[in-house]
Amino acid sequence: MIARWVVCFMTIVLACQAQAEDRSPPNYLTTLDRPAISIIIDDMGERHALGLHAVRIPARLTYSFLPHSPYARSLATLAHRLGKEVMLHIPMETQDRRRLGHGGLRPGMTRQDFIVSILNGLGSVPYVRGINNHMGSLLTQDPTAMSWLMEEIARQGNLYFVDSRTTRYTVAQQVANEFRVPGISRNVFLDNVLDPRAIEREFRRLLTIARREGVALAIGHPHPQTLAFLDEALPLLEERGIVLLPVSELIERAQWLKGHRPAPLLVKRSLETGVANIEN
Repeated sequence: MIARWVVCFMTIVLACQAQAEDRSPPNYLTTLDRPAISIIIDDMGERHALGLHAVRIPARLTYSFLPHSPYARSLATLAHRLGKEVMLHIPMETQDRRRLGHGGLRPGMTRQDFIVSILNGLGSVPYVRGINNHMGSLLTQDPTAMSWLMEEIARQGNLYFVDSRTTRYTVAQQVANEFRVPGISRNVFLDNVLDPRAIEREFRRLLTIARREGVALAIGHPHPQTLAFLDEALPLLEERGIVLLPVSELIERAQWLKGHRPAPLLVKRSLETGVANIEN
């Protein structure tokens, strides 16, 4: 009887040890010795061929889809099947009152209409893990609107927020923090200038920020020039000592770094992120 009990006990111990050995830590911790970046491809869903090219790039890019766009559902589904991360790219009011398209958020909306627009947008794009603003140089300055947005994101329970930073006066990330919504701000726009040399210059700046701070986030778009550059540049990241992560993992890594690195490093990010009135 005692021998049988000993055998059972040892079996349980060995099983627990094997399970512990198989449980690998999250990716954002296994690569802490290397700087990490994320790249969001915005404005997805409007053009099929370029969107398909973007989704098929063999790298851990993140794709942000405009709500109700014609190819959002099919391309987001493909991205998910390929192991890529999907976001919702919500149009928001600009200072020059540009046309927002279906699903846009504007000042003057009732709270109910505002929330319904967010929910309809989420319903139009499958597999959404996070949200970022499309344009929004006016609305992201509005604490009330951002509070409504972050409250709904928090209510969903499993979403993060990325501040695209289309104005230096944005309060979006500050409000996200107040509502304890996981989030991060954009550091670099890759393709505000559609020239290969300009894209390469911004990409190098992205890597510089990542090496200095541990993490950095870029936003690009499904332009032929951008996709051609990424086709060539991304396979070289490994030899440059850089890790490419989905945005959710970059946020986790950034949160970990905030709790473990010296405080003076935290203040440098603001030097790289203040870009006024760039609508994307």
